[in-house]
Amino acid sequence: MFAYDSQLLAAVQGAPQSVDDVIRTMQAIDTICPDGDGLKWFNWLYLGVTQAVGARVDAGGFHDAAWMAALDVQFAGLYFGALRSALSGGTAPRCWRVLFERRNWTALARIQCALAGVNAHINHDLPMAIVRTGVAPVHGDAHYADYTALNATLGTLVDSAKTSLQVRLLGDLLPPVSHLEDTIAAFSMTAAREAAWNHAEMLWTVRALPRLSARMADTLDGMTAVIGKTLLVPVV
Repeated sequence: MFAYDSQLLAAVQGAPQSVDDVIRTMQAIDTICPDGDGLKWFNWLYLGVTQAVGARVDAGGFHDAAWMAALDVQFAGLYFGALRSALSGGTAPRCWRVLFERRNWTALARIQCALAGVNAHINHDLPMAIVRTGVAPVHGDAHYADYTALNATLGTLVDSAKTSLQVRLLGDLLPPVSHLEDTIAAFSMTAAREAAWNHAEMLWTVRALPRLSARMADTLDGMTAVIGKTLLVPVV
């Protein structure tokens, strides 16, 4: 789709082993992508989120900093893996293809692309990342407390992006619209992350049943893809 996609593919070839690895990969993506690439704006927002998580891990701001770091690495690995699949001719999850296939739609606003990526990453990837930490998710335990402790910070970052990214991909102003404003206003990071935790508990419960687990993951992917398409209606 873009002449520099080979550079993006090279940037996501390795699996991250630490939060610092994740940040370096996102910084590389940010450098490679110009403003007219919708992927840039999700990655930009996610980079800010990851830097906030990393700073809190380093400051000892969690009950179990090692688990939070592991979750961060597993989580980012799913984003990098989806991008790697899409760029190498593989099959990325449908919810990610919604954004990847519309990266060059200049009628979109930057915030639409950012939130479409957040939708795919939170609603689809996050439950799987929680399970991949290898620790059973339990509503109300110390890990859940660490997980939800980030809600206020993440919500603030998303709310700021809702304002700063209210322009088209190439930076020109948007026309007065109501449907985009309503869609953006309806997005809640806290609600999305709570749903992701609940889905993680379900996926953990059925992990020993491969067929049921696969069907649940496929359903989650399909539902998330529908939301992504709703977020990416061009603004005309």
